[in-house]
Amino acid sequence: MPTDYDKAHQLIANDFTKAEKDLLKGAPPSINIKVQSACNTLFVSRTQAYREVLLGCTIARIQDKLINIRQPYVDQGPNAFSGRSLDEKVINPFLHEKRIPCSRGPYLSVFRRSIKFDRGIRSGLRDKNAYDAFLKVIKYLESVSDKQELSTFLRYLLYKFAELRESSNIPLARLQQISLEQYDILLSGLLTVPSGGRIPMMLVVATFTAIKEFFKQKWEISWQGINVSDTASGAGGDVTISANNQILMAVEVTERPISKSRVTATFNTKIAPAGIEDYIFFIKSTEVDPDARQQARQYFAQGHEVNFLEIKEWIIMSLATISKQGRSSFNKALLELIDKPDVPSTIKVAWNDQIAQLTG
Repeated sequence: MPTDYDKAHQLIANDFTKAEKDLLKGAPPSINIKVQSACNTLFVSRTQAYREVLLGCTIARIQDKLINIRQPYVDQGPNAFSGRSLDEKVINPFLHEKRIPCSRGPYLSVFRRSIKFDRGIRSGLRDKNAYDAFLKVIKYLESVSDKQELSTFLRYLLYKFAELRESSNIPLARLQQISLEQYDILLSGLLTVPSGGRIPMMLVVATFTAIKEFFKQKWEISWQGINVSDTASGAGGDVTISANNQILMAVEVTERPISKSRVTATFNTKIAPAGIEDYIFFIKSTEVDPDARQQARQYFAQGHEVNFLEIKEWIIMSLATISKQGRSSFNKALLELIDKPDVPSTIKVAWNDQIAQLTG
């Protein structure tokens, strides 16, 4: 069966998105420990071609189990496939698109025409240890008949490529002057990017920073790392605005639904103990459980304001209020947050993609 390049690209793109989510959670797909060890060898090798060719072989194996993945040239036999065409049409463009360190073309850089992936070409290769690891994985792929196991291995392989990207430097596209309408488009795009809550948090912090600078407030803006317990750290919320050692406002940035029980738990563990009078839930949707709103009204009667704001609408209105000067502060603050070394490359690449779509 001829390789379906469109389906191959779609398969890699879909699974890479899943792999990026796995990486954000630090949860690689589980595979055979010996195969995992061989992949580790491939991904530290300076010969990039081995891992790139392996990705092509994996796709070929998934598409048609009758393909001989050791024969990457169509004139080698009835079950051979065009590994070079698969690389040129799918693999290499995809790796470049995702800013993953890669070669310009693995079949041109390492393997001569009509080679077969076996030990017969080993003596002519520079990194023989990595090639031995490559052959181990090829042998493993040949032995697998279960579709789910092949799918899991592909996802693991893409996880390793995403992990490889983390060690590289991703220059950020600069955000020039844009209109409020364009901010709406940009924010909508960014808030759809899987980030484990990082992007909404950075957007909120950048907005508060811009407001502080524009109105020359002597605020101290502190914020929590992702998945850090507010209660354990003693913080009032995900973001805390203070002045003169007094909490003025605490904020929770959430992508989860707001229920009455959550409002009650937040009040009992954070708001009441710290005496917080102004608490905001920033949400991605305007949908809040009516019982949660009713509970918030009861706390208001006790002197504690608990409010719910849709994050994009709040940011747009804030940016409109603080004028061009304030928007420049927002742009600068947001870029600095995204450009921090501990921010996953997945987010940096997503930022570049959103800017490219906005200005392209």
